[in-house]
Amino acid sequence: MRCLVTGATGYIGGRLVPSLLEAGHTVRCLVRDPAKLRDVPWAGEVEIVRGDVLDADSLHGATEGIDVLYYLVHSLSRKGFAGIDRRAALLTAEAARDRGVGRIVYLGGLEPDGELSEHLASRAEVGEIFLRSGVPTAVLRAAVILGSGSASFEMLRYLTERLPVMVVPKWAHNRVQPIAIRDVLRYLTGCADLPAEVNRAFDIGGPDVLTYQSMMRRYAEVSGLIRRVMVPAPVLTPRLSSHWVNIVTPVPRGIARPLIDSLVHEMVCRERDIARYVPDPPEGLVDYARAVELALARIRDAEVPTHWSGASVPDAPAEPLPSDPEWSGGSVYTDHRQSPCAASPEELWRVIEGVGGSNGWYSFPLAWAVRGWLDRLAGGVGLRRGRRDQHRLQLGEALDWWRVEAIERGGLLRLRAEMKVPGKAWLELAVEPAEHGSVYRQRAVFVPKGLAGHLYWWSVAPFHGLVFGGMVRNIVRTAERPKE
Repeated sequence: MRCLVTGATGYIGGRLVPSLLEAGHTVRCLVRDPAKLRDVPWAGEVEIVRGDVLDADSLHGATEGIDVLYYLVHSLSRKGFAGIDRRAALLTAEAARDRGVGRIVYLGGLEPDGELSEHLASRAEVGEIFLRSGVPTAVLRAAVILGSGSASFEMLRYLTERLPVMVVPKWAHNRVQPIAIRDVLRYLTGCADLPAEVNRAFDIGGPDVLTYQSMMRRYAEVSGLIRRVMVPAPVLTPRLSSHWVNIVTPVPRGIARPLIDSLVHEMVCRERDIARYVPDPPEGLVDYARAVELALARIRDAEVPTHWSGASVPDAPAEPLPSDPEWSGGSVYTDHRQSPCAASPEELWRVIEGVGGSNGWYSFPLAWAVRGWLDRLAGGVGLRRGRRDQHRLQLGEALDWWRVEAIERGGLLRLRAEMKVPGKAWLELAVEPAEHGSVYRQRAVFVPKGLAGHLYWWSVAPFHGLVFGGMVRNIVRTAERPKE
């Protein structure tokens, strides 16, 4: 089959593409920025086209000659996300119908009884748009997806690991039917071969039905933690819970809220009709304990292929680094620093590519931590997104509160800030060969927005010597340090 994958830079899409390739399908990926797929291991095996699900012309070009269209795009935490997703689905359905696409496959959420949250209602609406499009459609509806790097798993993991005694809201007593990411991918891949007459939604879930409270307790058992103490708190609303998740876990409030809203009702499959078309594997579906074990093993071995933070933060600047003041029509503040380094360019680059996450930022840890906490309180991403791999970065991936905007291995790392600031900020770390070792160059760039932006820059400027100067000194020292 010739498959088109939208959302290939996301958590599910980035794992589905290699699954489709392994099944023998030909894959085309529709992405807004093709450069974001430059460093993925399967980039050379697929066709990558530039486009957007909100651009009818690019959709018509991308769907030309396609048999199966996988729709894995959603706006989640963007303002007005329901309207955005509705328009994107209508445009995609129209392009698929006009180009004679044989099937649409969409991954949505389980639909419980009762009033749906805004997030789930939008997911349901998108599914209905595709089912009524005139193109045979399979809508897969899942609850909690368990896999290394998924937002649902990270929320569960950090709540359990960091809170030996935890306040449990009323919604944590509702039943949930989680599903392992490998079973989700198996169902998605299998839908490429559905008969043409199949046009319906399917509930998908794993073999276990648990409450969220029991999921946390069993996570503690599987991961070898002491038994967690659960204290009931019926007044802890989903909104308050999302603030709590924002503080305790790396998952920001904008993503935590729709995840929690989907748990306010019981999320259990009503049918398993998908098994008639995509049979269970001989060993059966992955149960909850095994899904947790597999996810933790991936994290332990630093083999997390995709992460929830791979999607760009709403309202983050999309423009490239300004080359001169005229680019912004006003001021561009910069902080330039450099230092000779006795280490080779290769050793210096190794330290640069390893910045962030558990390795830290090589200067004034308290200042970075406080700034991260302030960002979290303002609804930003903070520092706790960490990094997907402790040693190697990919273009477009998240790194704490930064996004990797450019990477030239051995030479340049450019990071774009996604923190809450009145302007746009970048940080460049660069290596240059020298006669005796190398030279480390560092540049911070800030484009202020209004008076608040100018005031922000000058309020933090006194600390630049500690923060940016400390980075230069410590990165160079680390590179020069003899290997153990």
